Amino acid sequence: MFPGLSSLVIDGVTDTGTVVRVTARSVMALAACPRCGTESRRVHAWHLRHLADLPVAGRSVMVDLRVRRLVCGSAECPQRTFREQIPQLTQRCARRTMRLTSTIGQVAITLAGRAGAALLSRLGIAVSRSTLLRTLMALPLPPDPVPPVLSVDDVALRRGHRYMTMVIDPVTHRRIEVLPDRRAATLAAWLRDRPGIEVVCRDGSAAYAEAIAQGAPEAVQVSDRWHLWHGLGAAVEKIVIAHATCWRREPAARGAATTTAPPTRALGERTRARHAAVHELLGQGVGLLECARRLGWALNTVKRYARAATAEELVRPPRYGTTLVHPYRDHLRRRLTSDPTVPVTQLLAEIRELGYPGSANLLVRYLSQGRAQAERAVPAPRRLVAWIMTRPTDLPDYERVHLDDLLASCPHLTALVEHVRDFAGLLIARRGSQVKTWMNEVESSDLPALHAFVRGLRKDLPAVIAGLTLPYSNGPIEGANTKVKLLKRQMYGRAGFALLRQRILLS
Repeated sequence: MFPGLSSLVIDGVTDTGTVVRVTARSVMALAACPRCGTESRRVHAWHLRHLADLPVAGRSVMVDLRVRRLVCGSAECPQRTFREQIPQLTQRCARRTMRLTSTIGQVAITLAGRAGAALLSRLGIAVSRSTLLRTLMALPLPPDPVPPVLSVDDVALRRGHRYMTMVIDPVTHRRIEVLPDRRAATLAAWLRDRPGIEVVCRDGSAAYAEAIAQGAPEAVQVSDRWHLWHGLGAAVEKIVIAHATCWRREPAARGAATTTAPPTRALGERTRARHAAVHELLGQGVGLLECARRLGWALNTVKRYARAATAEELVRPPRYGTTLVHPYRDHLRRRLTSDPTVPVTQLLAEIRELGYPGSANLLVRYLSQGRAQAERAVPAPRRLVAWIMTRPTDLPDYERVHLDDLLASCPHLTALVEHVRDFAGLLIARRGSQVKTWMNEVESSDLPALHAFVRGLRKDLPAVIAGLTLPYSNGPIEGANTKVKLLKRQMYGRAGFALLRQRILLS
């Protein structure tokens, strides 16, 4: 029942109903002086210590431990007497066993104050939230050495106001350090005190680039691949919006076959009025944020209306999930194209022969929603950007055909897609040495937004080449950032940086 007390002699056990009291004594022959390390067996006095231990069957355990006060045998030691400590069980001035303190600390790392105290009380360990936090702050940090490869990123303490810097090992995902801000001088000083760093992964932050150059000038800086792809996506969106007059034209005007688009929701007067209100303020030179304040709307809502040149561009076809009818959509389209008056009952019989297990009502609703018709409605700009940035083999057939039709209407978009797919090939195959050739090809095309992206790459070219060549990235630290957000929300924003840092490094 008491494996943690195996180094003691248990004289008796008393069960009071809610508390189990264990009477025990030490049987160690020698004990070392904590000041000079001299071993002694000369007894000066006996003391009785009362220690809380791990509960048994939901009941608290108290250990009444009889220990010796010994006389130090060294004449030069300033500490004449000392109380013996039981290895792996007791600590000086502690009122809990070491294993109970360790359990409280582990719960505190995961749940912190109130939640941890509530859980421990259900397990038979009565501690307050303040005691829990004090135990957490007293836990020693792991003394692991700094690895040669690091990854750095900022974490919001209060978004838009305060940030801290987290440093992890991108290979083992181990947290190394948490710095109180994201200034270049702070990170540079930390790196300067830790020589031997060979590679540092980062995003496109100029402050971190400067800090690494100052603190670890011999280290190779690696620009994160996800941030490079994200920056390319932002440039693609600008080009798509700039050439919207080409791909937004009607299919017949582009020379494509006219198809029936699925039904869209009607454009209401409220939407038209809100679109007109936003563009009226923008025409007066009012900024987006001021528009949101005057109209009392969210900033993202104002941006959505501002991006649409006309109110009709706000109409989007509904997006449905996959149903049991979906695998038979191509058959339904062929039948409706050849004979638009074919009865629903006949269609139901045909797809049931093909294996359709659903009901007739599901098929009727599927057809009434227009989902069996060719989906040729004009996509939103961001939807088109998503199609361009997606691997062609991962797109459904109807989206891939629609994308090809839209690209055929605009030679600029055709050139853009070629550049995007070439860059994706460099990124996937890790051909960083060919990025200069890709940038030269982009600069020879008529795509100003992509030229700006290339200029940004040239400013950070060594890190970009390393990012497209080496296997390291900032992916692990982004995952750690997500876990830090959970720790912050558990503490409701009331804890300080020291407590958050302790939980991050110990979790």
